[in-house]
Amino acid sequence: MLNTVIVGASGYAGAELAALVHHHPHLTLAGLYVSAGSQDAHKRFSALHPQWHGKLDHPLLPLDEEGMDRILTEADVVLLATAHEVSAELAPRFLANTLAKGLTVFDLSGAFRVNDQQFYASFYGFTHQNEQWLQQAVYGLAEWNSEAIKQAQLIAVPGCYPTASLCALKPLQQDGLIAKGWQPIINAVSGVSGAGRKAALNSSFCEVSLSPYGTFKHRHQPEISHHLGQEVLFQPHLGNYVRGILATIYVQLADGVTPAQVEQAFHKAYEGKPLVRLTGQMPSIRAVAGTPYCDIAWQQQGNMLVVVSAIDNLLKGAASQALQCINIKFGFEPATGL
Repeated sequence: MLNTVIVGASGYAGAELAALVHHHPHLTLAGLYVSAGSQDAHKRFSALHPQWHGKLDHPLLPLDEEGMDRILTEADVVLLATAHEVSAELAPRFLANTLAKGLTVFDLSGAFRVNDQQFYASFYGFTHQNEQWLQQAVYGLAEWNSEAIKQAQLIAVPGCYPTASLCALKPLQQDGLIAKGWQPIINAVSGVSGAGRKAALNSSFCEVSLSPYGTFKHRHQPEISHHLGQEVLFQPHLGNYVRGILATIYVQLADGVTPAQVEQAFHKAYEGKPLVRLTGQMPSIRAVAGTPYCDIAWQQQGNMLVVVSAIDNLLKGAASQALQCINIKFGFEPATGL
């Protein structure tokens, strides 16, 4: 059994991680942590997430020096569900400490997703101080980077919008089916849980009306472009529902690409990968909410293709993909515990 610790366990993604680790046959939930100054420190996990009363009554421990020492000496796996700047500071501390020999960090923030220090100054608003770990981190897009994940000590779990978008686009890009010079257009809608648990007026459920945001400047656009290997146009929207992402993607195909070639590209990419479902009918939020799946379908007319991808932003877009990466890293079946 792998002793597994979650830092940032009071948030939505942290709560999903706690539940998944609790049910995983090869993981032991060895500690739930929040920042040392958090108002949630010392509360019971189940007091914040009452659906787990009587099952996950663990205390939320402060990540003070005593907590750091405990993690470094006892943990095999650390899951970071923390802010980008916090992860950028914490991950190297865990990984560089000689007490933590063999410890693996899975970071759900954006702190190590792109190997470019300027990216963080431009899109995340902080100066990244850990170039060494930026270079060593592996992007945890589970269906595509499994061999690298097996060898990594730091896995950067992708963002929710990039997961939905890249799962839909990479089979086409890998097979050279996208017209040269064309920027795929990604029109994606996320539920309000994607904004996190912290209260804010613009993401309050009663205030949200379906609306676009982040036009030409959303941080996930360069993340998607970087890991796809070509530029995309990305327009996110905030929807008035709790969880899930639906991405509708418009692609111009190269001349002469047939429906059979498109179908072959998707089936070749995801054969034997049970957490991506090629549904044959357009996906919906209802079909994926509360599940670890990415559902994909497409329709072609001439050289134009519409691809639709749906995921649960808190699961396939965060917590369950992190568990997939743990499974891959430690040699378990990818869907174990999911």
